[in-house]
Amino acid sequence: MSLILSSLSQGILWSVMAIGVYITFRILDIADLTAEGSFPLGAAICATGIVSGLHPLLASLLAFVGGLLAGLVSGLIHTKLKIPALLTGIITLTALYSVNLKVLGKANLALLGQETLVSKIYALGFTKTASVMIMGLVFLLVILLALTLFMRTQIGLALRASGDNLPMSASNGVYTDQMKIIAYMLSNALIALCGALLCQNNGYADLNSGVGTIVIGLASIIIAEVVLPKKTIGWRLASLVLGSIIYRLIILAILSIPGMDADLVKLCSAILLASVLYLPQLQKALQIRKPKLN
Repeated sequence: MSLILSSLSQGILWSVMAIGVYITFRILDIADLTAEGSFPLGAAICATGIVSGLHPLLASLLAFVGGLLAGLVSGLIHTKLKIPALLTGIITLTALYSVNLKVLGKANLALLGQETLVSKIYALGFTKTASVMIMGLVFLLVILLALTLFMRTQIGLALRASGDNLPMSASNGVYTDQMKIIAYMLSNALIALCGALLCQNNGYADLNSGVGTIVIGLASIIIAEVVLPKKTIGWRLASLVLGSIIYRLIILAILSIPGMDADLVKLCSAILLASVLYLPQLQKALQIRKPKLN
């Protein structure tokens, strides 16, 4: 039960990253590899800020700003230099490795004895797992409310229209390049914020913590769409929380198999992503083969 509750709390935190990945993957139809650089960037900024004496909430907000800047760089490279989205992510990811190393000063930075948002909530009398859940849920509620309202504004509608039909949006006077930059910035800001929250939960920031984050985000999105298909934008964003939790529970189930090597987690994640990506195609195939009743 403690492992299940821990997976639930981890799923809540990772859902912040899934929401960020959703913005570029589903709205712009881009699998942005910048995520694997902006995630450790957020952790690095947050950990360095906390160690330097900043309030953990302020350190988390600085991580959010750092993600905004990383997304701005990717957006400008993609729209102004006309570099394909995949190569744009690789370029920014490579550059962020050096940036993250400079911010951290070494490969990893521990938060032993430092006050974090988790420790502050824990001091109020909650358990460690409950503290993580409360922290994650508070941030999630703010993010979901803000994004749902934003997507209903003129800019939000223009952003979604640009992802649905780029030529039509441009012909109707939408500055599609600006919309792409906004999407890149929002996406990587949320991913960096997730890195900051998980850094405070884990008690350290690691230079290589971003490896595989895009896989986790994509798997959470596909699982959410399979479980709760065809929802409005607000419900789609909220469903990512469920998708992220289900993903963490599946990984827990895999690791609970007797004799399973913990070093194979990344391999299992990749196989799981391939499986969930195939699920929509399998559903369509089954619907086509289903006999029609007269």
